[in-house]
Amino acid sequence: MPLDTALPQDWRAGHFALRIQGQEGPQAIALARGEAYDMTPAFGTVSAWLNDGAPLAAIAAHGVKVTLDIPALVAAGDRLLAPFDLQALKACGVTYVRSMLERVIEERCRGDATQAEAIRAEVRGIIGDDLANLRPGSPEAATLKRNLVERGWWSQYLEVGIGPDAEVFTKGQPLSAVGSGAKIGVHPGSAWNNPEPEVVLAVDAQGRILGAALGNDVNLRDVEGRSALLLGKAKDNNAACAIGPAIRLFDETFTMEDIRQSETILTIEGTDGFRLRESGKVGAISRDPTDLVAQMIGPHHQYPDGAALFLGTPFSPSQDRGAPGMGFTHKPGDVVHIASEKLGALCNTVERTDLCPPWRFGIGALMANLRARGLPRATPPA
Repeated sequence: MPLDTALPQDWRAGHFALRIQGQEGPQAIALARGEAYDMTPAFGTVSAWLNDGAPLAAIAAHGVKVTLDIPALVAAGDRLLAPFDLQALKACGVTYVRSMLERVIEERCRGDATQAEAIRAEVRGIIGDDLANLRPGSPEAATLKRNLVERGWWSQYLEVGIGPDAEVFTKGQPLSAVGSGAKIGVHPGSAWNNPEPEVVLAVDAQGRILGAALGNDVNLRDVEGRSALLLGKAKDNNAACAIGPAIRLFDETFTMEDIRQSETILTIEGTDGFRLRESGKVGAISRDPTDLVAQMIGPHHQYPDGAALFLGTPFSPSQDRGAPGMGFTHKPGDVVHIASEKLGALCNTVERTDLCPPWRFGIGALMANLRARGLPRATPPA
C-alpha cells in the first residue's frame, strides 16, 4: 500500500489548520472552504493563531490568500508538518475498555509477549470485557474495585480506567511530532510494540476545544509492561508521535458530536506481506472528551500556548504476526494508515528511531527562523 495521506472528501466545505515546510521555513496555513490563506505573516505560529480567540474570523481578518495545490501538497506528504507547533503534546491513556484490558495484560506479562494470550484469557475470565457501560469514578466502579482488590486482581491501569482520575501524560515536547507522510519511529530495543490510532483534540489556552486531527501515539508494550514508571521511555522517542494531516476546526460542517460519532480505521501493511485492518468507535470511550480536557487544563494546569490532547486508542492490535500467541509487533517498512471520514488520513512508514531524521528544529530554532523572516509582521489586536 503506498503512502496515502489525504484530507477528508468534504474538505472544500470546512475549515482547517495546516503547517507546511516553505522555502524559508514553516508556514501556518488556513483552509477556508477550499481557499488557502497564509496565517504566518500575522501570527507566526499555528498556536498564536488558534489562541486568537476567534480563529475562524481571524482567517478573513488577517490571512493572506495564497495559491496552493492542496490535494497535491497533501498527497505528496513531503512538505506536510504536524499541524501543531508550540502547543503542549499531551495524551490520555486507558480511556477505552479494550485498551485498558490490554494494558492490564501487559502488566501481568511483565512485558513478555509470549505470555499474552494465556493471560488475556485469564484477565477476561476474572474481569470480563463488558465494562463499556461502567462510568469511571461511579459507585459501581468503586464496588468493582473493592471486589478485584480482595481477589488480588487490582491494577494501576484499572485505577485510571475506571477510577475518578484519568491518566494524562506528556507524549512529547512541542514541535517534536512528525506529520503525515513522514517516517515514524519505533525504538529498536523493543520486541513488542504497536501503533495507537487516536483522535487528537486542539485545545486553546482557555481550555476551549477548537477542533481535531488524527494521531499515532506509538507505544512500546514490552517497555511499559515491565514498569509503568518507564512510560517516558515507552512513549517519548524520536519521531514516535505523528499528527495530521491537518486540524479540522469546528464550524457548521464539523462539531464535537462528529468526533463522538466517528470511527477510526487502522490499516497496516508490511514488506513481509502482513496485513492488518481494525477499527474502533471514538464514542466507545469511557470518559467524554470534554471531561478529559477538563482534567488536563484548569486552575491547577495551564498551557499558555494551548495543547494537543490525544484521547486514547480504541484498540491495541493483537493479531498474530508470527508464531501463534505472539501477537502483533512492528517491523521496519510497515505502512501505518489511520483514517476517519471527517478528519482524512494520516499515513507513516515505520523505521527505527535512530534511523529516522533526528529532531533538531525546536522552539529556539523556530523563533530564530521567524525573527530572520521578520515575522509576525503585525500583531493582531487582542
